[in-house]
Amino acid sequence: MRYVSTRRTDGDGDGASFEDVLLAGLARDGGLFVPQSWPAPFSKGELEELAALDYADLAVRLTRPFIGDAVAPEALARMARECYAAFDHPAVAPLAQYGPGLWLMELFHGPTLSFKDYALQFVGRLFDHITARRGQRLTILGATSGDTGSAAIEACLGRDSLSIIILHPEGRVSEVQRRQMTCVDAPNVHNVAIAGTFDDCQALVKAMFADLPFRDSLNLAAVNSINWARIMAQTVYYGYAALALGSPARPVSFAVPTGNFGNVYSGYVAARLGLPIRDFLIATNANDILARFFAGAGYRKSEVIASISPSMDIQVASNFERLLFELHDRDGGAVRALIESLDQGGGFDVAADKLKQARDQFSARRVDDARALDCMARAWRDGGKLIDPHSAAGLAAAEDGMADGDGENRRAPMICLATAHPAKFPDAVERATAVRPALPAALSDLLERAERVTQLPNDLAVVKEFVGAAAAGRYEGKVA
Repeated sequence: MRYVSTRRTDGDGDGASFEDVLLAGLARDGGLFVPQSWPAPFSKGELEELAALDYADLAVRLTRPFIGDAVAPEALARMARECYAAFDHPAVAPLAQYGPGLWLMELFHGPTLSFKDYALQFVGRLFDHITARRGQRLTILGATSGDTGSAAIEACLGRDSLSIIILHPEGRVSEVQRRQMTCVDAPNVHNVAIAGTFDDCQALVKAMFADLPFRDSLNLAAVNSINWARIMAQTVYYGYAALALGSPARPVSFAVPTGNFGNVYSGYVAARLGLPIRDFLIATNANDILARFFAGAGYRKSEVIASISPSMDIQVASNFERLLFELHDRDGGAVRALIESLDQGGGFDVAADKLKQARDQFSARRVDDARALDCMARAWRDGGKLIDPHSAAGLAAAEDGMADGDGENRRAPMICLATAHPAKFPDAVERATAVRPALPAALSDLLERAERVTQLPNDLAVVKEFVGAAAAGRYEGKVA
């Protein structure tokens, strides 16, 4: 398997290997890596075989086409077994029926209680395996709107070949999310609170990767969903759910709370593999750039609005570039022009036929805070179930979509991704239900632990200086 950039031009060569894509994260031209060609879809017989596998074995089968011979089969199987054995539910990603034709998939049974663990625990092991073989040391650099940071830090702990630096928007993540990052006492972990939004943090990370001498001098690697390995690993829970509830004759649909488009794009990749998936309902909060796009209003960024679902407080959905690449017949020049229009003019439009093609597989709904709170309240009142505000956005979008949909929509199973444990957002859950969810026992003293975090302005030069010092081991971190 070889990979190309979404901004590729003719003559860019034969593509990058999986190892290079894993360790680089972002292409050197600023684009995102995608497979040079898609693997052949699984046959009906193969799907029947896949349906009998447990989560770890399914992870091996679904990621193998993208990894190729970069990792030996026995090593890949060992990593998957070790990774998912540590999750706190025997099914790893259990499904619970919520209503007629409506299901919740619980993606919060990993060590940091969010869906990010399902990919990053696996990717952390891949990083460790490849760097050990190459004799390299990496500096992992990432931006987080809340959950990626803690999941990435947890995945990098105890790995001698990795240092990690995470930027988060100061005051724009929940206290639990923040403390899961900043209360980690490890010399290779550095947390930075940026005076700005997640979009600002993401822009800083992209700018540092775009500075090729700086990037090369520190051996930077990306941990955000801009890294293809994250996308690849997230396809597994889509396949796991689709095979459990669907079949080649009855595909399922997914409702996905979305900020950076990485999670739902992973579902798109699973569908490209031939898994029984019909379509995707994207749920946004007030930061509704994707909902506006699929409604035909173009892709135009605006100011980021703070909400009760902070992990979705994103206006520039980086992974959307990967879908644009497919919509424009894998024309990197066309994608580059769209991104330049976004950067310089604040937005772009796509041709009507491209929008129609996107709508064949995606729809989107805006769920504001009031609707999410109402959904959380009813889930508790009617079913005794606490859900976090991000999961509530997806569930509310699914309920509204099914109420407005036709008979076919009502018959197809709709799977809502429950992306975080309710205890990660106790203020919002308590506001909706008058119940404050407790953290699991392993995190019961989290609010009492000392924090280690550095506050920095939204200034590229200042942040680069910090990253360089931290990567070189010249910065010990401040205790808040």
